[in-house]
Amino acid sequence: MVSSGKKSREFGIPEGVKTPWFEFMGDIPRTLTYSNGTMYEKMEEIAKRFPNNIAFDFMGKHTTYKQMLRKVEDCARSLRTIGIRPGNKVTIAMPNCPQAIFMLYAVNRVGAVANMIHPLSAEKEIEDYLNVSHSNTIVTLDQFYNKIEAIRENTDIHNVIIARIRDELSRTIRTGYMLTEGRKIALIPKDAPVITWDKFMRLGRESFKNYEVDRKADDPAVILYSGGTTGKTKGIVLTNMNFNALSEQVIAANPMFRPGDKMLAAMPLFHGFGLGVCIHTMLTQGGRCVLVPRFTAKSYAKLITGYRCNFIAGVPTLYEALLRLPSMEKADLSCLKGVFSGGDSLSIELKKKFDKFLYSHNATIQIREGYGTTECVTASCLTPPSIHKEGSIGVPFPDTYYKIVKPGTEEELPYGEEGEILISGPSVMKEYMDMPEETAETLRVHDDGLKWVYTGDLGAMDDEGFLYFKGRIKRMIITSGYNVYPAQLENIFDAHDKVHMSCVIGVPDDYKMQKVKAFIMLKEGVPENSKTREELMAYARKNIAKYAMPYDIEFRKELPTTLVGKVAYRQLEEEELSR
Repeated sequence: MVSSGKKSREFGIPEGVKTPWFEFMGDIPRTLTYSNGTMYEKMEEIAKRFPNNIAFDFMGKHTTYKQMLRKVEDCARSLRTIGIRPGNKVTIAMPNCPQAIFMLYAVNRVGAVANMIHPLSAEKEIEDYLNVSHSNTIVTLDQFYNKIEAIRENTDIHNVIIARIRDELSRTIRTGYMLTEGRKIALIPKDAPVITWDKFMRLGRESFKNYEVDRKADDPAVILYSGGTTGKTKGIVLTNMNFNALSEQVIAANPMFRPGDKMLAAMPLFHGFGLGVCIHTMLTQGGRCVLVPRFTAKSYAKLITGYRCNFIAGVPTLYEALLRLPSMEKADLSCLKGVFSGGDSLSIELKKKFDKFLYSHNATIQIREGYGTTECVTASCLTPPSIHKEGSIGVPFPDTYYKIVKPGTEEELPYGEEGEILISGPSVMKEYMDMPEETAETLRVHDDGLKWVYTGDLGAMDDEGFLYFKGRIKRMIITSGYNVYPAQLENIFDAHDKVHMSCVIGVPDDYKMQKVKAFIMLKEGVPENSKTREELMAYARKNIAKYAMPYDIEFRKELPTTLVGKVAYRQLEEEELSR
């Protein structure tokens, strides 16, 4: 087992554990001190230290820490006014925009739990997220109102708060926005049962003053989502400690960070990396977030150079795209202190190409790969700033422990041998929402007294403590950095009255890394033609998120099966590879 130092008061290493990699780590500490407060309290502390520093930029408009804190306080009073109490769930279905940040910390301020979901999710997915979390309030943008209204009666939602992007734009940019993107947004009926953002923010100023609550580090703070091995949606309950510990760990692993440094926050808020690193870490360490509400490689490149960003993060697909952008040919990247890759394996070839690209554009750093799971918020392992081993995903964060075991067991394997990756540390989740059996299967306390996450991923560790990712035990497709769970998509296709059976696989793709393909056996008598295919694609578009949509449907008279009758999806994968 490799971890980060001697046994500390809360998160220490059992006696006798080797930590060979620390001879390479220089001034990165082995163990850290963590706050016993909430996410809000950690943000508030830094906001009072740097009140006039810029907390975030949004489409040309700056917001200082002092302004952000005042907005969060107003939002918190309004939440109490509409009835939000400690432990209630508030769903935030927003892109990276100011209102989402105000709401995130306000929800935490009043002791409620922020349920973070993708605003582009299909209607049925949103309905599931609301019901899994038992949310009674949702905040979203005006362009998503119709989706919420369509499923509202199937949920326990009482309050729908509608914000608008244009309300957070500077006057100059707002005019251009309303002539372009703003014109595409349908007007919400005047009698719609919603609370507009402006009205919502005024409520607390007039009617609610006592909103102090007593919340602790181990209290639930955020719910993020991951699909189960059976295709069942799992709500991952994360605590204040999980996020605040991550904040300290990220900065410890990046000693070159200084307050005021700029992070390009393109990774979304509903994603552990986007929320935990790009937003919460920056806003609790005095950093400056450059918010990206809608990501494209071209906009990403423009913001890196325009704001002279110091830190950027993305999936391998992004870095592949940046290499091909003409606008990056003469870019000066000397401002960069850290470039991070996660969400999928970074190929050795792509790393070499992007490192060469960085050096040729005046950067003095290399791209650094990390690894983690949403069950630990996000990354818990990162390539050190000055040491790289080809193919490695790095070393554990301070106070975070990794070991490789025979899959599903406690039997630790020798250095170099491939097995299941287990993680322990202060960022480990509290539980899966209302899923005690899945929680017990994933979180297990060993004889060393530590609670370990069984990741379902295969890896190996060398004798200096560097980790190597080998693949996934769990069946999952990663496309452009998004996790897609085939069983979820198969459940959707199998529910169609013309489908007998389906199988969804990932097909290798130079740009997306993997793209989604569906194989379908139709019911007897249903024609295998373009009309049927289009009908199924239209059905999928209504029930499946855009990023998870199959690029193709292939009809099969029979699907291959294993000896026990399960669909042999690996055989279909091999067939695709041989084409």
